[in-house]
Amino acid sequence: METVGVVGVGKIGMPISMNLIKSGYRVVGYRRSSLEEFEKIGGVPARSAAEVGAQADIVFSCLPSDEALEEVVQGHDGLVQSARPGQIVVELGSYPVPVKARQIAPLAEKGAFFIDGEVAGTPGMVSARKGVVYLAGDAEACVVAGFADSCIYFGPFGAASRVKLINNLLVSIHIAATAEAMALGLKAGIDVSLLIKAIAIGSGGSTQFGIRAPWMAERRFKPLQGSIPGLQYYIEMVGEFADNVGVATPLLDRTAELFDRFVAMGLADCDGAAMIDVIGSLPREKLEKPIPQRGTCADNKGESS
Repeated sequence: METVGVVGVGKIGMPISMNLIKSGYRVVGYRRSSLEEFEKIGGVPARSAAEVGAQADIVFSCLPSDEALEEVVQGHDGLVQSARPGQIVVELGSYPVPVKARQIAPLAEKGAFFIDGEVAGTPGMVSARKGVVYLAGDAEACVVAGFADSCIYFGPFGAASRVKLINNLLVSIHIAATAEAMALGLKAGIDVSLLIKAIAIGSGGSTQFGIRAPWMAERRFKPLQGSIPGLQYYIEMVGEFADNVGVATPLLDRTAELFDRFVAMGLADCDGAAMIDVIGSLPREKLEKPIPQRGTCADNKGESS
């Protein structure tokens, strides 16, 4: 039985581990806090990241911070201590690309590969194998074993991280848009179940609408599947990314303001579905329409979708 390592058995690392075990792998894992739940699903606990690396040729890590990544890779009990030629370490957490890139050389000195990885999807989606894995770096070392049905290779190191930022730009906007749509539908007295069905299968639907519109209708805000403070972390990185390439993000900028309001209203411990209360707290405002200029798209009347 092939052994796969997982460092960071948390909200995403746990369903990844579960799917690996279901796929027939022996999974050895490590986290700073209790591994009791991990053992219950059949995982083999380790006392350090180095111990995980000593037992596995492929190690997936999913860590909460830059500092945790540095410690897990380069620390006294880090993966570099047990790294060996041909070993593959796939980091699935989200950090600025330079932070991830700092881990390449220490592992490369031991002949190991460090891969830029990301997972797009809520813990529930990952558990159901519906999360999408993004990979970038050495092509031959970009592997995913048994925990997701969809995996896309993006080329040079750092590309996966940038795609995750673009993905979460859309996740953020879609949550806010879903809340706006649901607030309008509920206020208008439309049959909510039919509304959700019609939009989910129509041209206006999105993954976030499919997940969170029913929760908004039921006011089911806990347990949270994805936090707004978590998305705020991404929004900051998206802003830096957009600044670097010189692209405006007006929709995300407005969403960022709504997220700030979400936290200020004391909803930080609630799922993003509680965004419907943020929208409901806002007054109805009309923006002045800009005067159309000759030669712009305002001169052309297109068909609605």
